[in-house]
Amino acid sequence: MIMSENQQNEGLNIELNELVAQGVYATGAIINHSPSEFVVDFVQFLPGARPSVKSRIILSPLQAKQLSQSLAENVTNFEKSFGEIKEPQVNNGTATYEA
Repeated sequence: MIMSENQQNEGLNIELNELVAQGVYATGAIINHSPSEFVVDFVQFLPGARPSVKSRIILSPLQAKQLSQSLAENVTNFEKSFGEIKEPQVNNGTATYEA
């Protein structure tokens, strides 16, 4: 079950320990799947360092689909509030952003 933050606050009592609450910063994700599951590895790609997986989440196909729909809805809502999220243009390995 994928829920919005409002739905989470309406009655489910979900435990969130201090370590998990701090979160993990990821600059990318690698997604693989089999007939029975989706595996999402959240990765940090930092200059001068070897990329490393910081968190791995395993989802059923249904949960993966629900997460995809929820993310799409949340990105749409974000862009309505804050403007379009612009993706960088990559030329010769260098990312640039259009104004």
